[in-house]
Amino acid sequence: MVRFRLGYKQATIGRLLSAALVIPGAAILTWGQTSPARKQNNRPPELAPTVATAEDRGSKSDQVHYSYDFSQPQFYLHHIVIEHDSAGHGRVSVERTGDDAPIVEPLELSATALGRISSLWQSLRFLDSDQNYQTDKQFPHLGTIRLRMEQGARRRTTEFNWTNNRDAFALITEYRRVADQTMFVFDITVARENRPLDAPKLMEQLEILV
Repeated sequence: MVRFRLGYKQATIGRLLSAALVIPGAAILTWGQTSPARKQNNRPPELAPTVATAEDRGSKSDQVHYSYDFSQPQFYLHHIVIEHDSAGHGRVSVERTGDDAPIVEPLELSATALGRISSLWQSLRFLDSDQNYQTDKQFPHLGTIRLRMEQGARRRTTEFNWTNNRDAFALITEYRRVADQTMFVFDITVARENRPLDAPKLMEQLEILV
């Protein structure tokens, strides 16, 4: 198993991953609909190791949890769930067409990626706002996005399929990058361990992302 921190170059494939966090959103959405060779997640789900922080040691009412949920049954990556705390620890779950079970991977956001994501949540003033991010025109074919934030007893969930809100759009783009990088790491790891002939195709997909 190759361990990694999203947003940092690390391990033997780290140099390939550095581009994934700076890919324009349009390219990411396009790659999400391609259909590479089938691979199974034979590794048991696990959570990223928890590092004690000042917030972790604080009261539970101060802890913040974030969630991004995307679903579109007709897409190749038809269900993506990303959950993490304010320290960037959590997990990514992805359901792909042709796979028997979701692929679940631990998540550990780098300080840089976490800084961008946290800043966007703060810009939205998510828990204090009741803003509807959905545009007047519906685009259900693009899939449904759900953003959720919890802090103690306070919680809010919002749902939309397209938004003109700049911060909301930037936030879902960051999460899509996380999902794309997670899947690339998973697929390249499977290729290195079991299916080396898949590596050239994965490099082509990386070029599309870049």
